[in-house]
Amino acid sequence: MPLPSFPNFSGLPDFLGPRRLLLDCSTLLDHQVGGGVCGCCGALRPRYKRLVDNIFPEDPEDGLVKANMEKLTFYALSAPEKLDRIGAYLSERLSRDVARHRYGYVCIAMEALDQLLMACHCQSINLFVESFLTMVRKLLEADKPNLQILGTNSFVKFANIEEDTPSYHRSYDFFVSRFSEMCHSSYEDPDIRTKIRMAGIRGLQGVVRKTVNDELQANIWDPQHMDKIVPSLLFNLQQEESAERSPSPGTEKEKESPVELTERCFRELLGRAAYDNIKNAVKPVLMHLDNHSLWEGKTFAVRCFKIIMYSIQTQHSHLVIQQLLGHLDANSKNSARVRAGIVEVISEAAVIEASGSIGPTVLEVFNTLLKQLRLSVDYELTGSYDSFANMGSKVITVHEERQLQESVIKTIGSFANTLPTYQRSEVMLFIIGKIPVPGMYPSLGSANTGVEGSRMIQIMLLKSLLQVTAGFQSTNILTALPTSFLDPLLSFTLMEDAEIRLLVLDILVSIIDRHDNRHKFSPVRIISDISVLKLKVDKCSRQDNLFMKKHSHRLYRHIYLACKEESSVQRHFESLHMLLGLICVELANEEVVVDLIRLALALQDLASTEEALPVYTRCAIHALSAAYLNLISQLTTVPTFCQHVHEVIESRKKIFPFLLPEDVLVESFKIPEKLETVEGEVLFLQSKIAEMLGGSGYNTERLATPYIPQITDEDRLSKRKSIGDTVSLQLEMDSRNSPEKEQRSTAEQITFETLKQAIDSVNVEELERERRRQVVERFQNAPFEEIAAHCGARASLLQNKLNQIFEITIRPPPSPSGSVGNGHGRTRSIPVYEMNFPDLCVY
Repeated sequence: MPLPSFPNFSGLPDFLGPRRLLLDCSTLLDHQVGGGVCGCCGALRPRYKRLVDNIFPEDPEDGLVKANMEKLTFYALSAPEKLDRIGAYLSERLSRDVARHRYGYVCIAMEALDQLLMACHCQSINLFVESFLTMVRKLLEADKPNLQILGTNSFVKFANIEEDTPSYHRSYDFFVSRFSEMCHSSYEDPDIRTKIRMAGIRGLQGVVRKTVNDELQANIWDPQHMDKIVPSLLFNLQQEESAERSPSPGTEKEKESPVELTERCFRELLGRAAYDNIKNAVKPVLMHLDNHSLWEGKTFAVRCFKIIMYSIQTQHSHLVIQQLLGHLDANSKNSARVRAGIVEVISEAAVIEASGSIGPTVLEVFNTLLKQLRLSVDYELTGSYDSFANMGSKVITVHEERQLQESVIKTIGSFANTLPTYQRSEVMLFIIGKIPVPGMYPSLGSANTGVEGSRMIQIMLLKSLLQVTAGFQSTNILTALPTSFLDPLLSFTLMEDAEIRLLVLDILVSIIDRHDNRHKFSPVRIISDISVLKLKVDKCSRQDNLFMKKHSHRLYRHIYLACKEESSVQRHFESLHMLLGLICVELANEEVVVDLIRLALALQDLASTEEALPVYTRCAIHALSAAYLNLISQLTTVPTFCQHVHEVIESRKKIFPFLLPEDVLVESFKIPEKLETVEGEVLFLQSKIAEMLGGSGYNTERLATPYIPQITDEDRLSKRKSIGDTVSLQLEMDSRNSPEKEQRSTAEQITFETLKQAIDSVNVEELERERRRQVVERFQNAPFEEIAAHCGARASLLQNKLNQIFEITIRPPPSPSGSVGNGHGRTRSIPVYEMNFPDLCVY
């Protein structure tokens, strides 16, 4: 009788008889309920093994046997101590099925594990989880993409389960490494590659969810894990550009693309970051952008940090800014394009941060940006990133450095616009303190850049200050323009550099203009009815009156001296007219209006008498004076004053049209080669104006007094080409302010002649230099005894003065009889602290 034939479950050739028979028997024992001897052996197997065997069907395509699965689940819940054995047995079967390529039974085993995990939450779950993770690891180590995806899906389900008992020895290092590797999959088939990458992203998301809130687990925020997770996410986030260029039909139909999934996972990771973990999460982002040269494109870097800033907790935003600033410093010798990309990212991130928590980084942001401006100027002028140019230095592109400087200035302005008023005032003071101010901060910039470097730094910092003041509106002008800010700012109006003076005028205009009136004064022209300008005029507040009472004469003086600059062009006079108009509209009271009229008339006299000035400058000053008197006459609403101004303007139109702004303060101006003497009906008469305004209640005596600017040493020595000359200026100012000089000058009477001599004197500087040279030579060459004697004489003089003061202040006490002495000499002077007072006088 022939032997019965069995189905070939093993897939081995028939000539391997014994081997095939052994495998077939094993298969029958695993997946079939046998009878006879096999049935007797099966009955002796443990119950949990029989229950596990029964969930597998004869044909894997039939899927999990649900009825038997319910029995297994009930048994696991009834006997939780058997759960670890069930897991171990399932793991054993799954490993055997994977090795034999029976993938249908692998899927059934993983489905059974998932259901057991969802149903069982007992104290023995930890041992079962270890078996489960072992099976997931086995699937992830397989070469088949389907098995990797299957293992990932099971792990994600497990990650969403909240365990009731803690685990002290579980490790997820393998899963972090494997899921990160799947995120970088380079499988040939694009559809399968996308699925593998998405599985890796979901796996990383599961690891984060499972470990981030469990203090007993390995810290997922450690650099060893973050250096794998974050670059993997950024790699997939970066694939959006290529996906947009060549979209496939399959990806369009999917509900969620890999990029969307990556962004959601990245946001979830950052949203769970605590204060101590922000740096470890952001540092891999910076390194990834560095390694792949993604700063230069700017777009991807900006997008990454927008995700970061909007995902992290608001109170932690300043930590990201600090890391970006530190990274910018670390790349200070990198190419200008890289630094510009980092600056652009800081600009976007700082704006987002400013809307939430500011933190301690406000001045730190500006300090780092201003430092980068200075370095960029040094690089541009020296042509090298090192202190000394050498053959190995990188090539500096001037165009790229200029673009970087513009980007930094733009960033400073965009960040300042988000700050409240009080913080913007602090930033303005901070920036003005960084600028080389005449006589105060004479040295800024490296020794290699020299004078031109200092000038460029001045211009860059003033441009930054102009960006900060753009849109600045303060209700209190005293706080907006404190003395510590106004003094160094006004000193720049005396510089010979025309660009610097123009920037300072624009800054003053930006701060004083609180109702957006500045654009209504440009271009400069004669307007018969200023109501068409629709100026916004408010009543002058008490703080405005105090400011003008304190600083008005300094403002007038610098405006007057700025008009005298020979290098001024059309833009300078337009800014001066704008500044005068804003002072009249924003800060004027009756006294200020009188002083402004006197200033305008003084400018007219300056243009008429100063023949040494260029013809264009004289004509422009006349045009500025005419346009401003036309404006202020209509603001005062005095008919006779308006009539006089109108008559003079009409006379100029007929005789000297080049003294009006329509012919001078334009691009193609029309002026004569030589300006003749201007007199008669084309001039505004101060006596007439004083008489007209006196009838309306204005101070006639003050109106009739010509305005004469107070000339100081700073003005007399202001003709300097660069900041390099301010050291000598400071020495001259110190020598003029010496005690001996003050003692001699107190008895002098200041008259018009003495002021004129002081202005016209050219030998003063030479005399002072000679005196300083003699002092220096004396201390360098004279013997020690002579120097000591000179200093000792001054010390003895001081002691004598002190003795005289003490003698005067300490008086003898009055005697009871009222007599001063007994006639035998002066009574001894008793100090106050030795006097005995009556008890009634002491308390």
